[in-house]
Amino acid sequence: MAKKNAAQAAPSDAPRKQLIASNKKARHDYHIDDTYEAGIVLTGTEVKSLRDRGASLVDGYCFIEGGEMWMDAVHIAPYVKGTWTNHAARRKRKLLLHRREIDKLAGKTREKGYTIVPLEMYFLGSHAKVVIALARGKKEWDKRQTLREKQDLREAQRAMRQRELV
Repeated sequence: MAKKNAAQAAPSDAPRKQLIASNKKARHDYHIDDTYEAGIVLTGTEVKSLRDRGASLVDGYCFIEGGEMWMDAVHIAPYVKGTWTNHAARRKRKLLLHRREIDKLAGKTREKGYTIVPLEMYFLGSHAKVVIALARGKKEWDKRQTLREKQDLREAQRAMRQRELV
């Protein structure tokens, strides 16, 4: 009797991650110190709209109010086939985190220069999740330096590819 590999033995039952939206601007504007995955409390039309990829995290931010984490200014487009039960596009939405994570984030955001921003939103199986980040704002020269480093890396990789082809 032949043994099977672990990969062949059982098909992967892990839910797939389906990206809805990402916030590239946040990575440009902030130094990301720590990230957390949180669930989102949504209405039915919001979920249907997210399945159609109708979201934008660009202006979004998170805050703590009454011991709960909230996400505000995130745009979830109204559901096209929705009726009078449709949701408001930019309402504040509750995030689901553990108490110790909320307390840790609350302590850090009291320090000067720290904020909480959403980085990406996705479905994990049937659950909508958001990755939030504890971030510090970049200065203008930091942004220029980051762009310069990316450009230098790209040029070095291009030169190495050219050298391999020759």
